Amino acid sequence: MPTVGFLAMTDNELKALVAGLAMAQDRTDAQLAKTDAQLAETAAQLAKTDAKLDRLATMYGGVGNNQGAVAEEFYYNSLKANPVLDGLRFDFVDKNVTRSHAGLEDEFDLLLVNGQTVFVVEVKYKAHEKDLERLLGEKAPNFQRLFPEHAGRRQRFALATFHLHDELKRAALEQGVSVLQRKGDVIETLAA
Repeated sequence: MPTVGFLAMTDNELKALVAGLAMAQDRTDAQLAKTDAQLAETAAQLAKTDAKLDRLATMYGGVGNNQGAVAEEFYYNSLKANPVLDGLRFDFVDKNVTRSHAGLEDEFDLLLVNGQTVFVVEVKYKAHEKDLERLLGEKAPNFQRLFPEHAGRRQRFALATFHLHDELKRAALEQGVSVLQRKGDVIETLAA
């Protein structure tokens, strides 16, 4: 009667096969233990790195917040002393105006209001393309929803910054956003 595979093996061959499998399993277990130890070491190192990054983010985030506060204070004080933008005189200058309604909340750095116009000014220490996109894509529609009392006024938008690239300045002006830049101790306004 024909036999198939290890059914035809002798006892010694079968014992050798089992011993070989046991040795291979021991090597696999040892390698897995080594891999687990390396993974644990990597996880510990990642945790240390994350902690360092959190500390740096806090430290530099604080610097960024401080620079932003400096820029906001500069533009607020300048416009409060001379409330004129794009040749228009304003009656009121407000800063850090937050409003919430029906689950929508937003904060506006500066608002300048007169009888015909309201200017929404987004202040950045160093302006980036995403700031312009956010001003037009989020801040403008949010302002219209949150401040219906200004619906009868011409709504204008401005980006005030200590630094921006020429390409961003052109893009802002092309999209009807005025640009306020520091020029020495005074503001230079480029009308859109």
